[in-house]
Amino acid sequence: MFGIGFPELVVIFIVALIVLGPERLPQVARQMARWVNEVRKAADELKKELGVEEIAREKDEIEKVRQELLNKVYNPLPEENSQNSSQEEQAEKEKAPLSHERKA
Repeated sequence: MFGIGFPELVVIFIVALIVLGPERLPQVARQMARWVNEVRKAADELKKELGVEEIAREKDEIEKVRQELLNKVYNPLPEENSQNSSQEEQAEKEKAPLSHERKA
């Protein structure tokens, strides 16, 4: 929580004990706990209202579709078809010199 470790909590407690005194410290601690709980409840309600989890799921789905589209754009042919097309290109290249030889 907030990146505060145990040593920092001990220092905060000692400072609070010195500043507030032993009589008021329990009261202030209870009040702080109530405030923290209220803030947590408000944050949870806000998350539900805004649909944060739903938005995160939709974002993941959109990212998957984006990746699929990028794969289709950059790799439009499956490997089998690309091998066939490369064989066809090679066959055309072999035919091309023959047509030049006939003209000469």
